[in-house]
Amino acid sequence: MLDQFSRNVYRDTARAFAQDSLALALAQELVASGQDRSLPTAQRVFAYMPYMHSESAVIHEQALELFAQPGMENNLDFERRHKAIIDRFGRYPHRNAVLGRTSTPEELAFLSEPGSSF
Repeated sequence: MLDQFSRNVYRDTARAFAQDSLALALAQELVASGQDRSLPTAQRVFAYMPYMHSESAVIHEQALELFAQPGMENNLDFERRHKAIIDRFGRYPHRNAVLGRTSTPEELAFLSEPGSSF
């Protein structure tokens, strides 16, 4: 919930992503401890969201495994879509403006496509 809270409270600002690294670290600790397996599916989905929000290709490989669990089929599809963006650009282009990053021409073309942002 840590990354979800900041995303909603600080939407359209850089602060929306300020808790991402801490949220990912906590999610990784939960998974490493095995405690995630004791959570109901809906709670596990929220616990795994920081993996999906990461701009690391390595983290997305782990996310594919996590979201491949039974009952998470829709989330697995979303993860695949997120991973495809990271594989293509190495980052989420829709964050560029609020994070003060310069978009490449390829990213700008992508951003003009329907469904390019989540």
